[in-house]
Amino acid sequence: MHAITIPEPGGPEALVWAEVPDPVPGEGEVVVDVVASAVNRADVLQRQGFYDPPPGASPYPGLECAGRISAVGPGVAGWAVGDEVCALLGGGGYAEKVAVPVGQLLPVPAAVELVDAAGLPEVVSTVWSNVFMIAHLRPGETLLVHGGASGIGTAAIQMATSAGARVAVTAGGADKLTRCQELGAEILINYREQDFVEEIKAATDGRGADVILDIMGAKYLERNVDALAVNGRLAVIGMQGGVKGELNLGALLAKRGAITATSLRARPASEKAAIVSAVREHVWPLVASGDLRPVIDQRLAMSDAVEAHRALDAGSHVGKILLLT
Repeated sequence: MHAITIPEPGGPEALVWAEVPDPVPGEGEVVVDVVASAVNRADVLQRQGFYDPPPGASPYPGLECAGRISAVGPGVAGWAVGDEVCALLGGGGYAEKVAVPVGQLLPVPAAVELVDAAGLPEVVSTVWSNVFMIAHLRPGETLLVHGGASGIGTAAIQMATSAGARVAVTAGGADKLTRCQELGAEILINYREQDFVEEIKAATDGRGADVILDIMGAKYLERNVDALAVNGRLAVIGMQGGVKGELNLGALLAKRGAITATSLRARPASEKAAIVSAVREHVWPLVASGDLRPVIDQRLAMSDAVEAHRALDAGSHVGKILLLT
């Protein structure tokens, strides 16, 4: 098969489409013939040499895919050759084939094209596990999503709105904010021109956000705590603004607040399977009903992954960039 390899870390040009050995399904695994994968920030970090795959995972980038099962390993029940699936991966999505533990498989909803389903597993698993399983967002609460026009952001808006929450977003520019509004966001904050702390407090009569989904890390830490409502929960899922910040514990204590920080890729297979099972139970009905849809910005050939990474680095996209085999 062919896959995107990274002979040496670097810029987008470090991604090389090359011939590599076919995967073989192990115990409890299937091989999926990949129709499409999607580009995530974690792929950029891997390309740059900062985010190695977890032990036992494929060495190639790509944390999600969609395709058809072409081989079934020992101990697999409930899945068969020919099934159309999408999957959460530890790596290997940027390839023509990938081995996947069955606990990380999802059936492709009838309401979504097979190719577009590649843009769902990573984002919905991230949002569900952080916003709902950990932060316990409830109907009537306010969720602030940083990077509302990203793949994760566009999913978070739809999922939180469907759960009866009010959604605020930050994004860089009027066009992105308009797209977020179309998906259900009510409070629109241009981070280039507005202070999100002031804006979220003004929009909530001074309360602040009950839950904040943060991709920035250190750069936003102090302001995120300030923006929290009493009993608020800050879920950190990215570090685009740095890894070390100063935390005023007194301010957090006064809010009776909580901060969690998680990554999905390195979790044990059992934890990933539990998240995927919860996604199938709680999120897949939203996809079936049309209340949640993948937001796709571009579809490029997988052999053109260099261009896809350049587009992601440019930051002008809304939603997901897909790579098609």
